[in-house]
Amino acid sequence: MTTFDDILEEAGKFGRCQKRIFILLCMVSMPWAGVYVGIVFQGFTPDHWCRDPAVVERREACGWNLTESRRLTVPLDNSSGQQSSCEQYEVDWNATELTCDNQELEDLSRTPTTSCKHGWEYDYEGRRSFVTEFDLVCSNAWLVDMFQATLNVGFLVGSIAIGYLADRFGRKMSFLISNLLNGVAGILVAVAPNYISLLVFRTLYGFGVKGGWVAGYVLITEIVGVEFRRTVGVIYQMFFSVGILILPLLAYYITDWRWLQVVITIPYILFLSYYWFIPESPRWLLSQNQNSKAVKITEGMAKENKMTLSKNIKVATLKDDNADSTTASFMDLIRTPNMRKHTFILSYNWFTSAVVYQGLIMRLGILGGNVYIDFLISGLVEFPAAFLILFTIERIGRRLPFATANFVAGVSCFITAFIPDSMFWFKTAVACIGRLGITMTFEMVVFVNTELYPTFVRNLGVSVCSTLCDVGGIVAPFLLYRLAVIWLELPLIIFGFLAFLAGGLVLLLPETRGVPLPDTIDDIEK
Repeated sequence: MTTFDDILEEAGKFGRCQKRIFILLCMVSMPWAGVYVGIVFQGFTPDHWCRDPAVVERREACGWNLTESRRLTVPLDNSSGQQSSCEQYEVDWNATELTCDNQELEDLSRTPTTSCKHGWEYDYEGRRSFVTEFDLVCSNAWLVDMFQATLNVGFLVGSIAIGYLADRFGRKMSFLISNLLNGVAGILVAVAPNYISLLVFRTLYGFGVKGGWVAGYVLITEIVGVEFRRTVGVIYQMFFSVGILILPLLAYYITDWRWLQVVITIPYILFLSYYWFIPESPRWLLSQNQNSKAVKITEGMAKENKMTLSKNIKVATLKDDNADSTTASFMDLIRTPNMRKHTFILSYNWFTSAVVYQGLIMRLGILGGNVYIDFLISGLVEFPAAFLILFTIERIGRRLPFATANFVAGVSCFITAFIPDSMFWFKTAVACIGRLGITMTFEMVVFVNTELYPTFVRNLGVSVCSTLCDVGGIVAPFLLYRLAVIWLELPLIIFGFLAFLAGGLVLLLPETRGVPLPDTIDDIEK
């Protein structure tokens, strides 16, 4: 029986057509960076303190700046020794000795304090975030976490739903539906009148973003030859890092979170034009026995690649056009022994990659200091991972680099936990090595996932396994911050254990280097 890999031998494995489609789809990874980590800029929390109308009136009358006003009228936090962000003196300022000429007050340390009664004042530093707009500070600060949690809930549900649609109705259709939803939901986030509606729209946003990204990934890996799959898969993900480099530049010049949201969303609206520029996956069409459509699309690819399909290929492809098509279901992922093993191991690796990746970023505080510079550094750290993958996986294979990257991340976490804080730069360097290792695993789990499932269930398989990534994204901050209360380095021990176990499980997977993409479950079980 003729396979699509046989057809690509004549149509071109990575010709002009595939390169054009590849470049177009790589653009999809860049705005995803803004969706996923844009909270750092959109949810920026500036210095803040209680607003007291009497103090505001006195400041305006005396011409004081915010720093002077805060120093004179805001109580100290006993734990930090800094001015409190959430308490104010319970005092009538008109009855005190504070005047424009006399800024020396009697000792107020015994003056009772209370929580903020009239909202907050912010040291904006020229940036407007949803935190300052909706007063998500002090007792309401936990609501900021919901901005990211609801996105992950959307990822979780959307990746499964759109994964099913991609296997049932095609990669192209699900990709376009996702981007239509992204465009609508993204604009709704930008115009949300209150925080509840913002969270609802943010969930819808997450529903489409990840599912559309996965559909694009599967589409591009299905239309290139086996020897090009790893390159296009890694570079497709590497454009997420390109997005991380672009995001701080956009945020530096676009200081209003709503307009930044609009700019992040615009590409998804533009991606709707791909209806005219990218084809449906011929490999998927063949799995659904829509062979005549597959031949027509493949002939167009061959023509653009300046190649010609032979008559024998066309006849061999069309002869089974009336055969029954295969429909994907979740049970296909766990019904047989090898499929069940692959699903468990890959799901766990998705979970571990998300927990350790995000945990190490939060642990480093993205190196501290200037947030724009920190973001550039965090993006640059990821590029060596992509090049290491491209260098090793065709020379060594998938399994060993995949497992080794997990082991490196685990060892780095363990070592970092026991390096004293006085050796700051050494501790940071070792943590960055861990970040490099877990970035490699994050990028490898995606294309290994696609290589271990048959065509008719491939998109659903990637989507289901990657839902554990979203669970990991929700769990990571709780692991970091709650365990750090017990012992500051305890989260790193947990991260190291998770990564070590993931590496051991990867060694149980089959090697897929040079192996054609499987078309049926029998191909997997054999």
